[in-house]
Amino acid sequence: MSEPQVWRPARLPGARSLRAGDVRLRPLVADDAAALFAALDDPRVWRAGYGGGPAGRPLTAADMAVFVGRLLTLPDHAPFAVTLAHDGDAGPAGTLVGTSSLGDARPTLGRVHLGWTAYAPRVWGTQVNPSAKLALLRHAFEDCGYHRVKIQTDVRNERSQAAIARLGATREGVLRGHQPRADGTWRDTVVFSILADEWPGVRAGLEARVR
Repeated sequence: MSEPQVWRPARLPGARSLRAGDVRLRPLVADDAAALFAALDDPRVWRAGYGGGPAGRPLTAADMAVFVGRLLTLPDHAPFAVTLAHDGDAGPAGTLVGTSSLGDARPTLGRVHLGWTAYAPRVWGTQVNPSAKLALLRHAFEDCGYHRVKIQTDVRNERSQAAIARLGATREGVLRGHQPRADGTWRDTVVFSILADEWPGVRAGLEARVR
């Protein structure tokens, strides 16, 4: 009978660039605010619940600078700018088309949250999201050594729920009255997760999608 493997604490997500499929991810910086505002200045992004919903939508580049500043100061948090790796219909290589983060990191407990994700509507349904998820999950499991990655979304955001399920994540349930939205209403949160022993299968599925 084999001995059980000893789990060792993970590492905090690093400030490094990542690459997979159609995207390059690099650490988000304050100077990205104007480009991120241009990418996300569409009511459809915020209607789905990002940033607390429509009431939390930045209406100017200055508002987005404040929004980005909050992301950059969250503890145990690594926010990334999602940029295009190739020239294409969505723009030239290097164009910023969204953001995503690894946050709420608890290295000694082996868990991290993949979230704070939003993309320009013109890249919805393309390979941008699966490419970014492949890069971030590979960083979490293979580079940093996490045992569990949580992904969650507003119960109202059915498109996001379908995208998370398609990754191969397990739907764990709904946290009722989990947190307030920007308009003061209470959000129910749908929670999914991927565990380290599930990662090889999830990785294979994502790699097949982004080839």
